[in-house]
Amino acid sequence: MKVLLTGSAGFIGGAIAERLEAAGDEVVRVDLMLEKAHGATSAPAGTHQLDVRDADAWPDLLRGVDVVCHQAAMVGAGVTVADLPLYAGHNDLGTAVLLAAMHEAGVHRLVQASSMVVYGEGRYTCAEHGEQVPATRPREALEAGRFENPCPVCGEPLTWALVDEDARLEPRSSYAASKVAQEHYAIAWVRQAGAAALSLRYHNVYGPRMPRDTPYSGVAAMFRSSLERGEAPQVFEDGRQVRDFVHVDDVARANEAALRAVLEEPEGHHRAYNVASGHPIGIRDVASLVARGTGSDIEPEVTGGYRLGDVRHVVASPQRATDELGFTATVHPDQGLPAFATAPLRD
Repeated sequence: MKVLLTGSAGFIGGAIAERLEAAGDEVVRVDLMLEKAHGATSAPAGTHQLDVRDADAWPDLLRGVDVVCHQAAMVGAGVTVADLPLYAGHNDLGTAVLLAAMHEAGVHRLVQASSMVVYGEGRYTCAEHGEQVPATRPREALEAGRFENPCPVCGEPLTWALVDEDARLEPRSSYAASKVAQEHYAIAWVRQAGAAALSLRYHNVYGPRMPRDTPYSGVAAMFRSSLERGEAPQVFEDGRQVRDFVHVDDVARANEAALRAVLEEPEGHHRAYNVASGHPIGIRDVASLVARGTGSDIEPEVTGGYRLGDVRHVVASPQRATDELGFTATVHPDQGLPAFATAPLRD
């Protein structure tokens, strides 16, 4: 198949490109080369450097393409109001321009990078009152070290449960709002254009060539940087907040499976999939596993600090991807995170 891949010079895009090319697929590589993401502004050899918002650039590149794999995006927390135009521009307008160009060029199959941030808080249950939707945690509770979400009925701590793709969407940052909007543009596009699209909701991605110490770095990279400086990794709250960490090689495998699957989907089809390891892990344990990989005896420091708006737990169910795409992650965090401690990073 011939795949147009946006964000091809990035951490995840590069892994996808290598996997597809190794399988014999033709990849049209496209990347804007944002300096804050790449640490460079010149595109690597074989990469078309352009802004996805530039409608005039698309017709020639889309000629003969079977499917688009859209990874390009501004990422990061997006916690300030000043971030809103950046995320709306690069992510939402960029996606809309690309979809319009695809329709004009007769390219009607899309795989799109989304994120677990679309869920906001994860799924919770109370032993007595069943499934509950907690309110945003107030500053007073966080200051007092009460980090677990309380049951709205009885006040007892809620227990996390696996989030499936039919969960409510509750974006809590400009970045999260932009990812929800990208999915909604894809849903509208498949209906209007007679197309098909799959949205892959990545959980916490890590692995070789992850960017170092940038807004695009994940918490695992930040823990590693602390250890390399001889400092204890700083863990917020009580360190028991639970996430899913998925290796970049598995994310590339999920994209390959989705690209082949979407070619066979009927017109008007859209489906979202969690892309996760399926092995939940506490954040303090993430720091400990990275420390183990460095051979350091430095213990993580649980600070009790917090960031307003952070969610307590969000853990995915990967079952739909297994059942429908044939994708199951192969790298367990117990092996992948210690190996990540010495893997090459991108400065």
